[in-house]
Amino acid sequence: MNTAGHPEATARRGLELTPFRGLRYDPDRVGSLAAVTSPPYDVVVRPDGLHHLQDSDPHNIVRLILPQAPTPHARNEQASDTLRRWLDEGVLTTDPEPGLYVYEQRHDDGMLQRGIIGALRVSDPSDGVVLPHEDVMPHVVADRAALMRATSANLEPLLLTYRGNGSSAATSEIVERVAGRPPLLSTTTEDGYSHRLWAVTDPSDLTRIQTDLAEHQALIADGHHRWATYRRLRTEHPSPSPWDYGLVLLVDTARYPLRVRAIHRLLHSLPVADALEAVEGLFRVRRLDVSLSQALEALADAACAGNAFLLAGDGAFHLLDYPDPALLARTIPAGRPAAWRTLDATVLHATLLDHVWRIPEDSPAHIAYIHDTAATVAKAERDGGTAVLMHPVREEVVRDLARQGVTMPRKSTSFGPKPASGLVLRALDL
Repeated sequence: MNTAGHPEATARRGLELTPFRGLRYDPDRVGSLAAVTSPPYDVVVRPDGLHHLQDSDPHNIVRLILPQAPTPHARNEQASDTLRRWLDEGVLTTDPEPGLYVYEQRHDDGMLQRGIIGALRVSDPSDGVVLPHEDVMPHVVADRAALMRATSANLEPLLLTYRGNGSSAATSEIVERVAGRPPLLSTTTEDGYSHRLWAVTDPSDLTRIQTDLAEHQALIADGHHRWATYRRLRTEHPSPSPWDYGLVLLVDTARYPLRVRAIHRLLHSLPVADALEAVEGLFRVRRLDVSLSQALEALADAACAGNAFLLAGDGAFHLLDYPDPALLARTIPAGRPAAWRTLDATVLHATLLDHVWRIPEDSPAHIAYIHDTAATVAKAERDGGTAVLMHPVREEVVRDLARQGVTMPRKSTSFGPKPASGLVLRALDL
């Protein structure tokens, strides 16, 4: 968002990123930095992945972001007690001075991503500064809000993107220059990604970054529920307050394009046979006795021609495509842009879930949202449910809808790589 020359330039703020004193693990007090990190809370495949992370190190961050106890209140109290204990024991220590943090992720497959971690002023969608592109589930926001209240901390950064142009040279120059120095920390996690972190504390550098980012708007790539949580908690605390800001990672996707993947659905109580019977005559259905990778290739080919989905869970794959136009006409809400009405996620939720299968999309007892494709299929086969595999949406479609103020169905996209949780935290009362 370059506001120069526009009459609303003085009325609309841009991104306001502020330094903070990062809370980080003391490497001498933990087994390894890799052993205490975790994917974001909503990417952890539970219970297998959760147990694996808990067992990797007694101080793994998953004990804060996904505490385990019989009741929500007990879980949040456990996270609060754990955080205070780790602070008292020196497992987590606060950096000596406020700063922003350059964060790098690198993989052998050629992926390189760098961005800036800081405390971003929380804003509403109507401000046009931070653009959401997905709806959120109220119960998830309530759960995250209760955890943040209990811990008084931002435990993991959201992933936000912006599109740099000529005015972004200052931030880019500083990021690249700082990345040439010895890092504060460096580790490689078991997914093959290496992570490095640097602090930016020079007042001149901080001012240049803040001035540059004030000319931009951002798209929420990952963390819609946590951003909605930031907004809720901000209203609970009189301003000015630390709750006016939330922890984010900002990535310039003009320089470091993100990968966009789909988020799949697991329908717990719907066997594949029942799902297929319900769509008979409404979609073209083809059984594919192939490998997962071959099935995904078939899905990608079908998605070029229109809406397409893969069902799995009975040992085979079933490709659904060519939905009945009359079915779409009576189930897809009107009055939205064509780009929204033709999204696979829109057809899945408005047509298949709501109308054909009659599955409530916001009920954890009926549906789970899983990022890992193979894990989704495996859980469906083990539990007797149906995996619905999705094809990813292109980033430009997401950004265009967000700029129009149009939100996509919840859990429509998975941008990555996502920042690892546990490398830097933000305590609001320190």
